[in-house]
Amino acid sequence: MKKILFIIGSLRKASFNREVSELVKNMLKGKAEVTELDYSSVPLIDQDIEYPAPQAVAEMRRVVADADGVWIFSPEYNYSYPGHVKNIIDWLSRPVDPACRTAPTVLAGKKFTITGAGGKGATAACRKQLTTLLTALKADVMVEGQTGIALNLEAWTEGRMILTEVQKSQLAQQAGRFLNYMEA
Repeated sequence: MKKILFIIGSLRKASFNREVSELVKNMLKGKAEVTELDYSSVPLIDQDIEYPAPQAVAEMRRVVADADGVWIFSPEYNYSYPGHVKNIIDWLSRPVDPACRTAPTVLAGKKFTITGAGGKGATAACRKQLTTLLTALKADVMVEGQTGIALNLEAWTEGRMILTEVQKSQLAQQAGRFLNYMEA
């Protein structure tokens, strides 16, 4: 069974992106082993502490390396992704061996897919920029079939996300595509 690591790009415990990830986790039940990255102890990237890597960073790299694929669920902040998501990627993009700056990183060749729940733009700018960044860092990003969710009015006024059947279907299709993508 494939191992998929979820990265939830929202810090809020009851975030809409976390809710979407839980729905997808249920869709993948029996098809993949799903875990969530805990990055709460990962410090801001800082060359003064880069080598040896802080324990939280070393553990994060190990968890990413062990996964067959990584699924990012992220809100869009000002037409981009949140700073803490960038911090995760920055740490993962660094060579593990300080003596070999050209050594592959844990991102190299790692399969990724991206979903985002947000405003009327359905996180299109966030997903595009994440795809561009991860691709530049040699990750293998599933471009076709990413899901962007424009949240309903009740999400903003009452804190209650209501997904349409079309949105649920898109997520299920993305889950199926990603399972196949990891096999390729």
